[in-house]
Amino acid sequence: MNINKKLKKYIEQNVFPKYTLNDEAHQMDHINYVLDRCDNLSKNMDINSNMLYVIAAYHDIGHHINSQKHEMISAQMMYHDNNLKQFFNEEERLVMKEAIEDHRASLKKEPRSIYGKLLSSADRNINVNDSLKRIYIYSTTHYTKLSKEKTLEECYHHTLKKFGKNGYANFFVEDPHYDNYLKELQQLLNNKEEFIKRLETIISSGK
Repeated sequence: MNINKKLKKYIEQNVFPKYTLNDEAHQMDHINYVLDRCDNLSKNMDINSNMLYVIAAYHDIGHHINSQKHEMISAQMMYHDNNLKQFFNEEERLVMKEAIEDHRASLKKEPRSIYGKLLSSADRNINVNDSLKRIYIYSTTHYTKLSKEKTLEECYHHTLKKFGKNGYANFFVEDPHYDNYLKELQQLLNNKEEFIKRLETIISSGK
């Protein structure tokens, strides 16, 4: 994305460092992944790249405060960042706020703008191993009292609920990479033992 240099410097110096407060699955590796996916998915679209950059940069910043409401917290943090007023007008900032609010996979309606659709879609993994690793990290961080066996069970049921045939995760931008990922993951979900075995391999390899 072709980003305003002054804006990019501000985000890199004042927003990105705050991601060290999040769990490992929601730190800068993930943000850089989402930024890259936003760039790829938005090619040939008539959008404001600066808006999309800030939306992606801010979308998980409040995760450490409350993971279950992080989209609302992150949206408020972005909207109330007065430094952004020098780059965006009120209408643009409201669109950005709504896009961050709308990015969760569990959202029961379509995002309100193309920016929300791009962020929501970019936030999805397209690599099965990476996806399973992030789910395991999230589970071990937020369900600390579970045994390893129970944690692996939780990972399976969470993934099935989210990405199974009737899962709640939606994708709003055409992308063959995501289609292939979902096909592979759903095939793996058909066999619980194989799913857990693969997850254990990923954990033990550290990859």
